[in-house]
Amino acid sequence: MSIKTYPDCKYLTDCDGLDAQLNQVLLIDLRPAEDFALGHIKGAKHLDIYAVSLNDTSPAPLEAFLAMFNGPLGARGVSRDQPVVIYDHESGERAARAVWLLSVLDHTDVKLLDGGVKAWNASGRPLSRIGEVAAPVAPDHAPPTPPPFRGGRRLEYLATRYDVDRAIDDKATVIVDVRRASEYQGAEKRANRVGTIPGAVHVFWRDHLDDSGALRPAKEVQALYESKGVTPDKNIIVFCQGGYRSANTFIVLASLGFPRVRNYIGSWAEWGNRDDSRIDLTGT
Repeated sequence: MSIKTYPDCKYLTDCDGLDAQLNQVLLIDLRPAEDFALGHIKGAKHLDIYAVSLNDTSPAPLEAFLAMFNGPLGARGVSRDQPVVIYDHESGERAARAVWLLSVLDHTDVKLLDGGVKAWNASGRPLSRIGEVAAPVAPDHAPPTPPPFRGGRRLEYLATRYDVDRAIDDKATVIVDVRRASEYQGAEKRANRVGTIPGAVHVFWRDHLDDSGALRPAKEVQALYESKGVTPDKNIIVFCQGGYRSANTFIVLASLGFPRVRNYIGSWAEWGNRDDSRIDLTGT
């Protein structure tokens, strides 16, 4: 299925695609709990991991970070045997990071709902509310606790600070800073140090989205990247502050068919808080 002519829709679906397989997929809502309670797509499970970040991509902390999601994912029923569709308000950073994370954990069929709840509403499809679910099961008849998710590792989808440091001097690699221009230029401080990674090109992540929060057509987005020298023949590392916004960029570039894209999960929360990181203070 082609979503707005993106050549590789491994990570994407739309409202029609979701509707056609709603009873076959596990649906996960990544919005805040209060938004989920007010209305969600029928059958969705709620999961909010927005506050969970990683600021040390050394091997041991990285492995602990990845392993900590096994319990919450398993509790929502995630297994490698069932397709997963994840959404938030729009084609946003919350859902994108969860899609990217499950891909790193070697789930082979996980997709972002393009446009999220906004698109679902705009299509005239209904939402469910918390009070519309069945009555709770009596304690002595409660179902067993689901087992933890047993994922693998696809570490080629992520970058550590060591990968980034090597990439700075690698002409075959392009580093993409997807933060706001004020962050990229050092005018907005969100870590001990400001600036950007040396040589990084700036492409604000929301430039992928239209006014409704859905993805822009593939040709427009590809032209944007090519104008910055970001092309499919390059190794690409994307970053933001905590790996959320850059996960959206990861999904977009992978959907354009770029074969070697990695999300720097530590992003500026790690890089900008280290004294030994190489930093470009000009942002130009």
